[in-house]
Amino acid sequence: MKWKFTGMMLRLTVVACLIVFAGVAILQDRFIYFPERAAAEDVISGGLRAWPTPEAFRGLVAEPAGSARATAIVFHGNAGHAGHRSYYAAALTRLGLRVILAEYPGYGPRDGTLGEESLVADAQQTITLAHSLYGAPLLLIGESLGAGVVAAAGTRERDKTAGLLLITPWDRLEHVAAYHYPWLPVKWLLRDRYDSVTHLALFGHPVLVVVAERDSIVPARFGEALYSTLAEPRQLMVVKAAEHNDWIGCVDEPWWREAIGFLLTPSH
Repeated sequence: MKWKFTGMMLRLTVVACLIVFAGVAILQDRFIYFPERAAAEDVISGGLRAWPTPEAFRGLVAEPAGSARATAIVFHGNAGHAGHRSYYAAALTRLGLRVILAEYPGYGPRDGTLGEESLVADAQQTITLAHSLYGAPLLLIGESLGAGVVAAAGTRERDKTAGLLLITPWDRLEHVAAYHYPWLPVKWLLRDRYDSVTHLALFGHPVLVVVAERDSIVPARFGEALYSTLAEPRQLMVVKAAEHNDWIGCVDEPWWREAIGFLLTPSH
C-alpha cells in the first residue's frame, strides 16, 4: 500500500509540474512584455513629435537646437511606452543628436504582435527608414529588453549602424530567466531567446555596454558577460550604486558626452 501511495504521489507531482511548465510556455509573453497602450496624442510631450508622421506612427522624435551631427534611435525596456523615455531626448539633443524614441508593435498607439521575431523585424524597418531619411551616422541605443532587440536588429542592419549603446543588457535571456525562476527549466521553455552574444559576434562596430552596479532585475554580471565576448572597439561603463530603473538619475551630461564620444570617434 505504501508503495502504491508513493507511486501515485509521484505521478501527481509529475502531472502538476507538466501543467505548470505548459502554462509558463503558453503565457510566457506575460513574463517578458509589459506594454502600456495609449493614444498617439497621449504619448507626446514637450519637444517631441510623432515620427515619421502621426498617420504612420513608429515613435517620437526630438531635434537638437542646431544641425544634427548624428541620429540616435532609442529602443526602450519591456514596460510602458516610448513616451515614458523623454529623458533620452533631453540628454542627447543637448549634445547635438537627433533622437528617435522608437515604439514597438503592441505598445503605445501601435498595433502588432509581441515577440522577438516581431520586435526585431520592426526595429529593422525603423533603422532602415531613419537611415533613408537622415543618413549617417546612426547610433542605436537599447535599454534592457531594447538591448536585446538592438543586438539582433543592429547586426542585421550593421551597414547602416555606426555603433551600439546597450544599457542594462543581458548576454542571453535564458540566464536572466533562470536567475528569477531557478525552479523552471527555462532553457527548454523560452520561445524568445534574445541571444545577444551570438547576434553581436558579427557586428564589427563600436559597442558600449552600461551596467547598473546594484541591478536586481538584470544583474550586472550578465551585462559584463556580454561585454567579455565582444570584439574591439568596446567599452564597459558601470553606473555606481544604481538599480535597473534609477540609473538615469545617477549620470550627468559629462557621462553622456563620454558615451557618445566613444561611439562617434572617427578612429574606430
